Amino acid sequence: MSLLSDLINLNLSEVTDKIIAEYVWIGGSGMDLRSKARTLPGPVNDPSKLPKWNYDGSSTGQAPGEDSEVILYPQAIFRDPFRRGNHILVMCDAYTPAGEAIPTNNRHKAAKIFSHPDVTSEEPWYGIEQEYTLLKKDVKWPLGWPTGGFPGPQGPYYCGTGADKAFGRDIVDAHYKACLYAGVNISGINGEVMPGQWEFQVGPSVGISAGDEVWIARYILERITEIAGVVVSFDPKPIEGDWNGAGAHTNYSTKSMRHEGGYEIIKKAIEKLGHRHKEHIAAYGEGNERRLTGKHETANINTFKWGVANRGASVRVGRDTEKEGKGYFEDRRPASNMDPYVVTSMIAETTILWKP
Repeated sequence: MSLLSDLINLNLSEVTDKIIAEYVWIGGSGMDLRSKARTLPGPVNDPSKLPKWNYDGSSTGQAPGEDSEVILYPQAIFRDPFRRGNHILVMCDAYTPAGEAIPTNNRHKAAKIFSHPDVTSEEPWYGIEQEYTLLKKDVKWPLGWPTGGFPGPQGPYYCGTGADKAFGRDIVDAHYKACLYAGVNISGINGEVMPGQWEFQVGPSVGISAGDEVWIARYILERITEIAGVVVSFDPKPIEGDWNGAGAHTNYSTKSMRHEGGYEIIKKAIEKLGHRHKEHIAAYGEGNERRLTGKHETANINTFKWGVANRGASVRVGRDTEKEGKGYFEDRRPASNMDPYVVTSMIAETTILWKP
């Protein structure tokens, strides 16, 4: 008699050329990831060769019940680390049957910015530091914390090791390897300042691909925590009090910034970001005011300041960039629940296209 695990791990390639494609999209809240699977006759590695599909938008908060059909357009393909073989994960965005992007389709809006000739010529690179918190499923309290109580104060947990400092490392490492398998350009992981909180980094990624990769990495993390019976939270301040919040620091550079004289371009770009501070804050994630207090390595949400190696600034420039006169900068304002399509395209729009 086969065990359930045996059936889950069946190697379909031994008996058929057919593959399973898991279509992934973003639901109506802007943070809920949805997915469903379909069978395809054979391997596919070009999203334009994949069929469009539909779903019930009235069940995701994206369409009324009397006209509920929403169409999925495949946009990016990743290897499926759960089914393996030739099976794939497909990052999609959503449209009406008439072909118009639905209001929550932020990828479509971002693609317009990234396809602008002035933006494509600058080859914008992104490195996104995605923080998150692992919670116990039944009590929604951080992993490793006493139920209803608190661990020792922050200090030993950042990049810490040991059973009393690092909680959930098996989930984190499984996610790291699954992302590498999938083809996500994940560049690292680390334990964060608050116990039960971790971070993974995606990048350097160019243009719209940064958003695709962060979203599919989030999806993979949701699936792994589902298996582990743990809840992943992207809340920017999951625990009130003297505990660090969770952000999505976004590192950014353009071709001009990476070449000689780039530091002057960086300073001009940061000046532009300062002029549009309120617009950026409004788009950088819900609940960010609970995180950007001026404490716990943040700048106050109502002020904009930048500095070299200053982790209490809105925008930080690294010592190496200052020394070499070229490089990148880090926008430290985005919350952990930000939409990477919105944040990456907005930074490009402000620094490249916007005229003060």
